[in-house]
Amino acid sequence: MKIGIANDHSAVAMKNEVKEYLESLGYEVVNFGTDTDDSVDYPVYGEKVAEAVANGEVDRGVAICGTGVGIGLACNKVKGIRACTCSEPYSAEYSRRHNNANVVTFGARVIGPETAKQIVKVFMETPFEGGRHERRVNQLIEIENKYFK
Repeated sequence: MKIGIANDHSAVAMKNEVKEYLESLGYEVVNFGTDTDDSVDYPVYGEKVAEAVANGEVDRGVAICGTGVGIGLACNKVKGIRACTCSEPYSAEYSRRHNNANVVTFGARVIGPETAKQIVKVFMETPFEGGRHERRVNQLIEIENKYFK
């Protein structure tokens, strides 16, 4: 599986640690984030990783900013993206199981690197359950299609 990862200036160290961890698990990781601590705008990097997921360049995405919220909002502006902000593994698991989320976001100022590793591991390993959840995800897609022509 190929994973895209993106970050702003607040999350360079965490991005590098998460990237290395994902690679140790056997994933190919493509960096869409900044590599310096110079101030940048998180929407730029959220869009980059989300676009890569939406067009199939990568299978899933990880996006990190100070809280995970801003970059997640940016990701969700791209058609086809279901990004969720998670601060613990349970939400990451169920965002995959029930919502078929394709991007996980979190905050470098909110959680530590070990929690981030747990979140990405669960997010990458958990399948979408389908069934009754398929109907709900399709409803999300219908809403998206209504507003994204």
